[in-house]
Parts: sequence; structure tokens; C-alpha cells
Amino acid sequence: MPTVGIKKVLLDKHLGKVYSEKEFDELCFEYGLELDEVTSEKAAVEKERGEAAAGDELCDSEVYKVDIPANRYDLLCVGGLTRALRVFKNEVRTNPLALLIFFNFKTAAVRPFVVGAILRNVSFDADNYASFIDLQDKLHQNICRKRTLVAIGTHDLDTISGMVLSTCVEMRSTF
Repeated sequence: MPTVGIKKVLLDKHLGKVYSEKEFDELCFEYGLELDEVTSEKAAVEKERGEAAAGDELCDSEVYKVDIPANRYDLLCVGGLTRALRVFKNEVRTNPLALLIFFNFKTAAVRPFVVGAILRNVSFDADNYASFIDLQDKLHQNICRKRTLVAIGTHDLDTISGMVLSTCVEMRSTF
């Protein structure tokens, strides 16, 4: 079972409430997750590599390590985990929206699946951008089998016009 470490201040910010360790542990339990450990970046490195490896650049702020089920890739980042918990607590309403991605069947021989997602009202700062890229990399390396099954592209919807097409082109081709 993968474990994700998330700074407590980010959890509180994204959840919109300051949780005590006990309250967050209970919320995780109700949702079906387990709060594995409460530590800090510095303590985690000291535990893993020894005291000499933990430099001054690592902070002592609390980090919550949460065990995530292997089939829940959406929970591997702070945004996905906190959104799922907020939806679970009925704090967020979902708005389904139908958009189409056109699929060229020649692509199926290379990548047989196409999935799209629209993320609204996202503002990146250094922390959530790093978390987003880390999640994308974890997906590429694991479920995407080092990009042999899936490649994830992230695009600003405001800059896209016309249809979205998933297709294959020769490696010499340019767009």
C-alpha cells in the first residue's frame, strides 16, 4: 500500500479547517484510510538515512503520512486526497460536464485508452504545483507503465480551441 506524506499546513489549507491529529485520524478512518504516522521532513530523513543526512534545509513542520489503497491513484497528492475527503463530508458539490475527445482508432495499437479531465479554479503555487507534477510522475511510472500504456498531458483549457483529438503521428512529425 503506498504512503503519501503531506504537510499538515497544506492539509488544513485544502480542507478549510485546522484538524487535530485525532480528528484527522478519525476522518481518515471513516473514509477508509489510515493515518500511518505523524512526522516532519527532517525526522523522516533522519529515520531513513541517519542524522547526518538531515540538513538544515529540511523543515520541522508536521507531515502526515497516510496509507493509500493501491487502486486509488487519485489520492496520491494533497489536492486529490483533500477533495475526496471534502466530497465525502458533503462539503463539495460535483458538476458533471460532457465534453468530447475524438479518438483515432490507429492510436489503439499504441495506447488503447483515452481519458480526459477538466480541473476548474486551479491556481498553482510552488507547493501544489510540485504535488501535481509528483502525482503525474507517479502515474506515469506506475499505472502508465513508464508511459508505455498512457501519457498524461496537462493543458490550459482557455488556450485550446476546436476539438481535442487523440491520434498517432510519425516521430518525425511536428505540430
